[in-house]
Amino acid sequence: MDFRPVPRAPEAFQQPVTAKDIEAIALRSFGRTVRVISAVELGGGMYNNTYRLVAEGFDGPVILRIAPAPERQFASEHELMRNEYATVPFLAPIADLVPRVLAADWSQEITGRDWMVQSHLNGTPAPDRLGDYPRHLWHGFFAQLGTITKSIHAVAGPRFGPVAGPGYATWSEAVLASLSAIADDVSRVGLDAMDVRKVAALTAEHHKVLDEITEPRLLTGDLWTVNTMLAAAPTPVISGVLDLDRTLWGDPAADWTIRMASAKPDERTAFWETYGPHAATAADTWRALVYEARHLGAIRLERHRLHNPSGVDDTYTSMAAVVAQLI
Repeated sequence: MDFRPVPRAPEAFQQPVTAKDIEAIALRSFGRTVRVISAVELGGGMYNNTYRLVAEGFDGPVILRIAPAPERQFASEHELMRNEYATVPFLAPIADLVPRVLAADWSQEITGRDWMVQSHLNGTPAPDRLGDYPRHLWHGFFAQLGTITKSIHAVAGPRFGPVAGPGYATWSEAVLASLSAIADDVSRVGLDAMDVRKVAALTAEHHKVLDEITEPRLLTGDLWTVNTMLAAAPTPVISGVLDLDRTLWGDPAADWTIRMASAKPDERTAFWETYGPHAATAADTWRALVYEARHLGAIRLERHRLHNPSGVDDTYTSMAAVVAQLI
């Protein structure tokens, strides 16, 4: 087998597996009649290790994704791959865009880590392709993203919280559990979490504002340009949606996609033309601040994981502004 891992520093969060591990995964997934010819690690992700596998007898490549070892996962990012797997049946409205799961194994017998084999999506990652189009064509890309997000947010769920659980009876309970987990993770890596805990305290004090949200809807978790594939076409056409592992049931306004669509008054305003307008009552504004604090806490953890101290520092400045508006 032609095995091509991405070279990584010993302290890197993503840790490699061996060629022998990949051969064992292929054997468990497809049986003894399949022989892997090549396994090339893809370097675009920042969480799972992802490999493109080519095997004899397959019409095309498949994708192997291997989760971090359990002890390397933050509590606020617990078993994300299992969460993605549990989400698949609820993604029926965009089933033509998401990869099919071909095999999955949570036993951790081979690598000590969860893994999943998925179909390979054709196209080019949007961050690598969108810039090749004239900016006036980007409008259509964000309009498509609005349509996709609207169809996902239309899916109603049985309770609040991550799709794979734990579940909560109220939205405030789910948000408070998330903020608490993020704060604990921030403290665990040696960073100051007082601002996140302050937001959690304010959220608990005003929980009724969150509990105006009574119908859980499916949130993508982190859908934006980095999670999309573009077809070979004269205009940007979204051909695939990837890595929906942070999905949860909750208020659509809390979704990362909504945050990013609201960030700048540029081509992304086309998102709202297909998604529809978002509410702007006093309660909506207050909830949006809580959601922003939750996003900033997650960003802080990711920047710490990527050894980006200046980026970590920036989250404290941004969080202070959010807390000042919440009080």
